[in-house]
Amino acid sequence: MTGSAHSNRIRLGMVGGGQGAFIGAVHRLAARIDGRYDLVAGALSSTPERARASAAELGLAPERAYASFAEMAAAEAAREDGIEAVAIVTPNHVHAAAAAAFLNAGIHVICDKPMTLSVAEAEGLVELVETSGKLFVLTHNYTGYPMIRQARAMVRDGVLGEIRLVQAEYPQDWLTERAEAEGSKQAEWRTDPARSGAGGAIGDIGTHAMNLASFVSGLRPRQLCAELTSFVQGRKLDDDVQILIRYEGGAKGMLWASQVAPGNENGLRLRVYGTKGGLDWHQEDPNVLTYSPFGEPARRITRGGAGSGPEAARLTRVPAGHPEGYLEGFGNIYSEAASAILAARAGEPVPADVVYPTVRDGLDGMRFIEAAVRSSKAGGVWTEV
Repeated sequence: MTGSAHSNRIRLGMVGGGQGAFIGAVHRLAARIDGRYDLVAGALSSTPERARASAAELGLAPERAYASFAEMAAAEAAREDGIEAVAIVTPNHVHAAAAAAFLNAGIHVICDKPMTLSVAEAEGLVELVETSGKLFVLTHNYTGYPMIRQARAMVRDGVLGEIRLVQAEYPQDWLTERAEAEGSKQAEWRTDPARSGAGGAIGDIGTHAMNLASFVSGLRPRQLCAELTSFVQGRKLDDDVQILIRYEGGAKGMLWASQVAPGNENGLRLRVYGTKGGLDWHQEDPNVLTYSPFGEPARRITRGGAGSGPEAARLTRVPAGHPEGYLEGFGNIYSEAASAILAARAGEPVPADVVYPTVRDGLDGMRFIEAAVRSSKAGGVWTEV
């Protein structure tokens, strides 16, 4: 049978991601890139008719097209050939309950970010993951880029010396006007506190920038001073985020995330500076990492090129000069998850070189969001994260 227990392919289910969804299609592409998953079941929409139609479009068997994630978790757990992992790609308010249902059913979870609606939900999910013994992979997909792995290794190995400054920014422009009032499904739920949570841009893209900064620098935010703004009249959640950060160990940083910055499509950028040098990476040119040793000319390190190390090479598919991008980076997260799941299937520890964001990264993200909201509401006071 396809994706059997003796196969190296993993039986995958999906919650959300049906007709009209954006990120579900991205997850499906990412899961297919390395041929390590078979999508065999789904509760693809909160509307049963749309769920069935979406499943039919994807070629799922009718009996494995479910009307709810609860029904799906119970039914798949009871099957001999049930799913081993589920991808949760719904709006934020569904994440915690759906993840809990599958973890309690003995099924590994791959979940979109931010992980939950609140710190309290996130803490409950951490406890459940740890007691269940199942894997939880959070798709902070930008950590899957080879040159981000290169940057992380250089910081870890002391190439930059002691880290002093961590600067992250993530500007977009797609919410410059009130798209949520003009029929944009993506804008509607992302600007709705009931579905998105306490943060708008801070949760949608600010958490990506924060997670990437910590992933590369190895540092966690300790305190922050935030100003969250809703520039568009009538918008209930922030669309621009400006934050000063004090990191553990004494490093300082700034984070800017905006969805109302005309001329910016997906301008995620990370700069890290230490006593010996600096690094600069742009998501829109992800195959290049600029390394600037202090007092020397800047050096351009390319994915697969001279100066690129084994951490980047492990996640590189094609030779230097052949661009890899967003889907490949996202696919690397799914491939790392697959390696971890197959190790768990075999009763073995996760290989030491397999790295992916975990449930604790999700908790860190929720603490960051709530601290930023508290700080901003209090007039930008320094707040513990």
